[in-house]
Amino acid sequence: MKKLSLELELEIRFSETDAMGFVWHGNYLKYFEDAREKFGQHYQMEYLDMYRKDFLTPIVKTELDHIASVYYGDRIKVKIEQIYQKAAKLVFQYEVYNLSTNVLATRGKTTQVFISASERKLQLIKPEFYSAWENSQPWIEN
Repeated sequence: MKKLSLELELEIRFSETDAMGFVWHGNYLKYFEDAREKFGQHYQMEYLDMYRKDFLTPIVKTELDHIASVYYGDRIKVKIEQIYQKAAKLVFQYEVYNLSTNVLATRGKTTQVFISASERKLQLIKPEFYSAWENSQPWIEN
C-alpha cells in the first residue's frame, strides 16, 4: 500500500463542545477537513487547484469510530494519510489523538470522487493533471 501522510495540531475551542463538555461528534468531520486542507497545501494539490482545472471532489463515504473523549482546552493531533488508489477516487485515513492524554480518540476514513465542475458528471478515469501530480509525489510503501 502506497501512502502520503501529514500531521496537524489543533486546540479545542469552547464552541466545539457540547453541553457535557465533550467535543461534539460532528466536529471530527471538521478536523478531518482541516487536515485535508493542510495536506493539500503541503503536497501542492489544493481544492482550488482542482476547481481551476474544472474538477470537484465531493465526499461520497465517511467512516468514524469514536474511541475516547476530547474536552474543551485539550489539544489534538490529527494524522492524515492519503492511500494511493488505482481507481479515480481519493481515500484518506485519519487518527485523532488527544495530546492531553496521549490516547487515540477517533479514527476515520473518507472517500472522494472526481466530478466535472462544469458538467457535474462523475469521472471514471483520473484526470491527467491528477495522475501527473501522483507520479511526482514521494509515496511511502507500507
